Amino acid sequence: MQAIYITISIVIVIASILLTLVVLVQNSKGGGLAANFAAGNTTFGVRQTADFLEKTTWALAGTILVLCVVATFVIPNKASRNSSVKSQIEQTVPTEGQPTFPSSETPQDPQ
Repeated sequence: MQAIYITISIVIVIASILLTLVVLVQNSKGGGLAANFAAGNTTFGVRQTADFLEKTTWALAGTILVLCVVATFVIPNKASRNSSVKSQIEQTVPTEGQPTFPSSETPQDPQ
């Protein structure tokens, strides 16, 4: 489960970097990458470039959203780790000079 979580986390980071780059390429005033194609080919001209960048932005944002939701479901369970540590602590034998407490009782700090 932890390998899946790490993989999803890496994909989220990569998608976030790509989203940042795509947003930086865009310019809402008609400049940016789309302005470079204004005098060029009309097949893949200004409008097609702007549409592509907008669709890419929405796709990456949606991907990040979905992956974040999926990542919350595959987070490694901390309770299983804590229970193994707790069982190891309970199985240890106290050394001489250490106080022993019943399992239901915890030591109180003197105030």
